[in-house]
Amino acid sequence: MSPDELVYLGILSASIPIGFLFRYPSPPVKQGAALLLGLSITIATCQVHALHSLVTVLGTWIIIKSSWRSAPALSLAWTFLYLLFFRLVTWFGLPPPTPFANAIQLLLTLKMVSLANEVQSFHLEKKQEVSSFSKSPVVGGLSQEPSLYDMIAYSYCYVGIMTGPFFRFQTYVDWLRQPSSLDLPGWVPCMLRLRLVPVYGALFLTANMYFPLAYVRTEEFLEHHFFFRLFYMTVVFFVFRMRFYAAWCGAEAGCISAGLGCYPEGALSKPGGGPTVNYSPDPEIPVVYDFKTIQNIDPYNTDFCVKVRHGMRYWNMTVQWWLHHYIYPNSPFKAYALKAGWTMFISAYWHGLHAGYYLSFLTIPLCIAAESAMEASVRAKLGPRGQSAFDWVHWFLKMRAYDYMCMGFVLLKASDTVHYWTSIYFIIHIIALACILFGRLMKGGKREKKKSEKEEKIEGEKKEVKQEDVREKTE
Repeated sequence: MSPDELVYLGILSASIPIGFLFRYPSPPVKQGAALLLGLSITIATCQVHALHSLVTVLGTWIIIKSSWRSAPALSLAWTFLYLLFFRLVTWFGLPPPTPFANAIQLLLTLKMVSLANEVQSFHLEKKQEVSSFSKSPVVGGLSQEPSLYDMIAYSYCYVGIMTGPFFRFQTYVDWLRQPSSLDLPGWVPCMLRLRLVPVYGALFLTANMYFPLAYVRTEEFLEHHFFFRLFYMTVVFFVFRMRFYAAWCGAEAGCISAGLGCYPEGALSKPGGGPTVNYSPDPEIPVVYDFKTIQNIDPYNTDFCVKVRHGMRYWNMTVQWWLHHYIYPNSPFKAYALKAGWTMFISAYWHGLHAGYYLSFLTIPLCIAAESAMEASVRAKLGPRGQSAFDWVHWFLKMRAYDYMCMGFVLLKASDTVHYWTSIYFIIHIIALACILFGRLMKGGKREKKKSEKEEKIEGEKKEVKQEDVREKTE
């Protein structure tokens, strides 16, 4: 493990026991202590580069105060443009930010855009209440506009400050105002989330030791058989998954220990978004709680869901919620594949400027189009057994597609990514294009079949008319 990874591990490990202490103080003390701890972590790991995050927060605050109506669009433009400056600071003669500063900046970008949307919703709901003389039915809305102190406290809250998960400002406020925090579940869900972390960590270290990523860049790698080169991407993606499974499960445990994102099951909470329905528990029935609001990874469904489009839902789930609510609906396109492509482009930009991100993320819409074409042209015509067999093949290809795309994500450079993809003959691109072409040909054949059936029907009707005419004449 690198020194940076050890620092991440230390912060994650310390946040779990510290979280239980945050169940005791009052809301103002909890807010101040979480801010102080988060600022300490930020300054210790980022040093002078902590100013980048502060400038982002202050800029968003000015936007919200100046024009709450336009705040969502302006905050998105502001934070994403600042991300560009943040990544190109060396062009201006400034020192490059630390990896920790980058992690904080990424999560802060999500928080600021989300907060601007929440403030806009608050004002719109308030206006609606005044005009209709009734309370707004919107779930999870703010009760008041946050102050500058509230924004800073939310931005630098120690929980998930570097590793996530992302959570909305309303989730943060609910955490501060939790009644009876000590009565909420803690140890049991925390241990359940941590139970497989040692396994993920051991698998990550072992596989990474025997199959290092750097080997892909060597000339010796190209001398191996095609199937070995193809197999290597499967191991690289396995290492990638184990690393993030361990990190995100640990980050979720840090939230659980503090009680962040704890809501009754009846609230039907969504990862990142929080409750989706107003829930009033029956006082005679014990309330069951969950932490779905801060769930960032579902390892089982990530590995075993069938479709490419579904695989995205279970990976980095809180960020997926953010993309689905703030980017996908505002896409300039209408077709699903194009809207997905736009969303993946924004996701790639959020991750960084490396060409590998774009090569990987923009392959996803192609794979989605391919699986949609095959589902419509092949799966829909099969019986139960045939569909089951189709799904197993679909699952296998889905995993290989993610193996393939992961190589761009970890190799980063366009030259390295294309070099590897060339060594396996762009196999996933070819399979995806072949599936799309096959699907269109099958649809075309279906249309021709329908057309010929229709023509035959018309010809038959014409013959019947002629026969009737002949009968009338003979009579």
